[in-house]
Amino acid sequence: MAPIAGVQFKYPSSVKDVDQHKFVKAFAAFLKKSGKAKVPEWVDIVKTSKAKELAPYDEDWFYIRCAAIARHMYIRSPIGTNTVRKIFGTRKRNGATPSHFCPSSGSVARKALQALESVKLVEKVPEGSGRRLTSQGRRDLDRIAAQLKPKKLITE
Repeated sequence: MAPIAGVQFKYPSSVKDVDQHKFVKAFAAFLKKSGKAKVPEWVDIVKTSKAKELAPYDEDWFYIRCAAIARHMYIRSPIGTNTVRKIFGTRKRNGATPSHFCPSSGSVARKALQALESVKLVEKVPEGSGRRLTSQGRRDLDRIAAQLKPKKLITE
């Protein structure tokens, strides 16, 4: 792009530059539209944690969970199933007794990581446990972030 006299375009550099809620929604829509992510057949009846009473209301919750995991991997990786359980864990209410932290479902975490791996966005770490983003996955996340952030005009 040819520069305009005295005006410089600034493009976003990463996922960290955009609002996390908007990014996760946009990346979940991208995963759903691509149709490559393998969604388990039990997603409409499963609870996300033993601390929850009901299944999620949103029909696309699995795509949103995968997008949130991918965003977290962009910021800090490698992560494994136990890390994902800890991230999405919540407070379990025990009635009259005190509440305690309860990790989320391990099966949901494992299937979400496997779905991202089947789309070639995530790969297993060879030297240890956990998974990290591939270069293609990092590129896709940056591309979605670039679409979300408006271009700024910087005048000199």
